[in-house]
Amino acid sequence: MVRVRFAPSPTGYLHVGGARTALFNWLFARRTGGRFILRIEDTDVERSSWDMVAGILEAMTWLGLDWDEGPEVGGPHEPYFQSGRLERYRAMAGRLVREGHAYYCSCTPEALKQRRAEAGSAEESWQYDRTCARLSAEEVAARESEGVARAIRFRVPPGRTEFADLVHGRVGFDNANIEDFVVLRSDRHPTYHLSVVADDIDMEVTDVVRGDDHVSNTPKQVMLYQAFGHAVPRFAHVPLILGPDKRRLSKRHGATSVTEYKRQGYLPEAMVNFLALLGWSPGNDQEVFTRDELVAAFSIEGISSSNAVFNPEKLDWFNSQHIVRMPLEELARRVEPMLRDAGLWREACAGQARDWFHRVLDLVRPRAKKLEDLATLARPYLADIVEYDPDAIRKHASAPDLASHLAALAQALGATEPYDAATIEVALRGAAERQGIKAGTLIHATRVALTGQSVSPGIFDVVALLGRARTTERLDRLIAVLRARYLPGPRA
Repeated sequence: MVRVRFAPSPTGYLHVGGARTALFNWLFARRTGGRFILRIEDTDVERSSWDMVAGILEAMTWLGLDWDEGPEVGGPHEPYFQSGRLERYRAMAGRLVREGHAYYCSCTPEALKQRRAEAGSAEESWQYDRTCARLSAEEVAARESEGVARAIRFRVPPGRTEFADLVHGRVGFDNANIEDFVVLRSDRHPTYHLSVVADDIDMEVTDVVRGDDHVSNTPKQVMLYQAFGHAVPRFAHVPLILGPDKRRLSKRHGATSVTEYKRQGYLPEAMVNFLALLGWSPGNDQEVFTRDELVAAFSIEGISSSNAVFNPEKLDWFNSQHIVRMPLEELARRVEPMLRDAGLWREACAGQARDWFHRVLDLVRPRAKKLEDLATLARPYLADIVEYDPDAIRKHASAPDLASHLAALAQALGATEPYDAATIEVALRGAAERQGIKAGTLIHATRVALTGQSVSPGIFDVVALLGRARTTERLDRLIAVLRARYLPGPRA
């Protein structure tokens, strides 16, 4: 069985790059019928916090990336927090020493810094010179009895370390370029290399899917697997995500936290769809996927070795596509909190006016990029009074004789039967012809009267949705505004 893991560090909120890595692991597990493990790497005590843990879990849940083992759900390999596994790491580091794969190192940071400086021009390529590896057993015992602080370094063997990467193919490193690395610090806390290998062994991880920035870490971890006599998992290093300027994605490119995109009104379905296609291709031209379709189509072989570019406009497009495709009942549920915040929600929208409200959402959603746009676009249908955009009034409702034209339209609509879009169009065009004006003049002015804006969905659909009474009321209001503006009287 495929067993994969996502192991974020709770030193910050879940960012886009981490979410994409989690998604690839989740898709791989779901596609193969495997297990998806969530593990929290919280050994950095000073920077880790429970608030960040909660934020990561919230973001994962919002994206729909449910985990089979991990925090809140448990599993056979608890605990799933590295802070609760410290004794295990210390025991495994001790085993490396006993079996000759590692040794104690009591060199202080200051001493190492001095030796590096003494290397002169070779400072950049300087590696630890194995001073402590040459100590006799008596010298090691003496330092131990004196309580000298010491770390544990892995003894890098000669030769070459290679591994098969499911994205990049065969990858190899000359061990001569890898210094003896620390696996347990002098404060008895593990380094990343030891803790991740120990956890992956204990949790029976079969495949490690992670970012390209970990490729250089992999040979060290392969050596550790081999030293422990454990099978090396399969690796898949996925491309990095770059900003539009082709630099690594960061805050300078805008929001990078998943929860921030949630706050901005993006749908988790759209975010998942967008992230999946950052560095992965289904092998055809399909772009819009449901979650089930992504699971069915996903394969590690479809991951590209080239870096992906985060395009905010493309994310907006995906969001708009998922808004258009979402069942109206579900869309209504998602937008309700925003309508409540805007003071536009009516309980009837979930009751007797439910079908009408769904028609409103269906009418306005083609122009919505985010959920918050739906609240704005639905305002003319839910508010008692619309506010006129000054530019719309200036452009489409400034003619002195427009009031009489709108009055003629109101009269025509009062007798229109049935009151549907097709019949309303006939009535409006007939009124325009009788008034001797272009139909467009009445159309634009009616749009301003009913929505307050110069742009809206098809005006005949708008008129039909608002209904006869509300349409007449809004036409009368604009007529009154126009007549008040053009009443004769003394001029200043």
